[in-house]
Amino acid sequence: LKHRGPDWSGLYQHGDCYLAHQRLAIIDPASGDQPLFNEDKSVVVTVNGEIYNHEELRKKLANHKFRTGSDCDVIAHLYEEYGEDFVDMLDGIFSFVLLDTRDNSFIVARDAIGVTSLYIGWGLDGSVWISSELKGLNDDCEHFESFPPGHLYSSKSGGFRRWYNPPWFSEAIPSVPYDPLVLRRAFENAVTKRLMTDVPFGVLLSGGLDSSLVASITARYLAGTKAAKQWGAQLHSFCVGLEGSPDLKAAREVADYLGTVHHEFHFTVQDGIDAIEDVIYHIETYDVTTIRASTPMFLMSRKIKSLGVKMVISGEGSDEIFGGYLYFHKAPDKDEFHRETCRKIKALHQYDCLRANKATSAWGLEARVPFLDKEFINVAMSIDPEAKMIKKDEGRIEKWVLRRAFDDEEHPYLPKHILYRQKEQFSDGVGYSWIDGLKAHAARHVTDKMMFNASFIFPHNTPTTKEAYYYRMIFERFFPQ
Repeated sequence: LKHRGPDWSGLYQHGDCYLAHQRLAIIDPASGDQPLFNEDKSVVVTVNGEIYNHEELRKKLANHKFRTGSDCDVIAHLYEEYGEDFVDMLDGIFSFVLLDTRDNSFIVARDAIGVTSLYIGWGLDGSVWISSELKGLNDDCEHFESFPPGHLYSSKSGGFRRWYNPPWFSEAIPSVPYDPLVLRRAFENAVTKRLMTDVPFGVLLSGGLDSSLVASITARYLAGTKAAKQWGAQLHSFCVGLEGSPDLKAAREVADYLGTVHHEFHFTVQDGIDAIEDVIYHIETYDVTTIRASTPMFLMSRKIKSLGVKMVISGEGSDEIFGGYLYFHKAPDKDEFHRETCRKIKALHQYDCLRANKATSAWGLEARVPFLDKEFINVAMSIDPEAKMIKKDEGRIEKWVLRRAFDDEEHPYLPKHILYRQKEQFSDGVGYSWIDGLKAHAARHVTDKMMFNASFIFPHNTPTTKEAYYYRMIFERFFPQ
């Protein structure tokens, strides 16, 4: 997994327990190498993540001595203080393994929504394996699966329990009246806390509503931050697309409006097709939509990393929270609307989070997603879903509550027509010929006879299109188990 963290390799052994870590240094690059320890080194932790409230947590741990300035350094000390129940105190994204050498017990946890990727597997010899990617497990484990988001695995009980229990998880219908300013403040907080960085960073800007809002808030608040003192107050923005695509045009307009240093990357359909195998190897799925959208992101991440940037802020999650997909027009009532948003958020770790995490990690780049901030989700998911409903006759298009929250006449965040731009799927926005090109390429490699017998070759999740069959063949070659 060296691609995920090219900055440092750490290995720790205690008896038959091994902790290995590939570091991508974002906070305290000088001393935050892992594994991290408590004072007497009896508690050992490897983490992939960012803990945004680490400074407040350090204050709670005033009697502890910290070895590094790393945001993840609080985890071992919180465990000493609070035992297994500390996970909910962490505000951020994380997957970690913590070993208590005093009794050889360990715990594993994954963040609330599953922004960071994590897998667990079991070997025939009784061993338990944990990895950020499937390729770390599939050769050694008899059985392996995705580690459920918002859960903790404890070796003492030998099972999972959910540590993340927000009100929306039960899918009960909320009733808090919509207040645009409350929503706006919550989202601004979610973005600004993600400006915590000791390395150069930028924003992904497709010119759609979500990424444009992220860029606008970042540009607005960057000047006063520690990051600006270190790297300058000029925000860099990045966009990818086929020549003449809708996203490139819209993103350029937003970048001009916000005054960012804008980087535009062009790719051809052939560039994308040439990258498909690498993309499937890295993102570890055969889901058609995910692969279509991951490929441009994968190509863009390589370019961004080559500019010396190590972290980007991105707009994933908004469509799930606010019912931004066009099929939400068909929601029969607010209850169904709300339940569908809950289901979408719970599945994000298999789709958009997986794409954002692995397409960027493939090049040692980190993506941060403010829409999936724990506190912001609490605010957004407590709004009476009646307010989120799409009502054409009242001029309410999809994600109306979010657009309305940032519709500020005096200090506009965005030009009106961008604020009210209709949703493009990411894989459409990069250029309409992209998907046509993929389908044509698959049709050349998958015959009708192959499709006819698909259910015998792939009885589980049988592919129903040639494009799906093509991706599945590649996936099975990398991950035959």
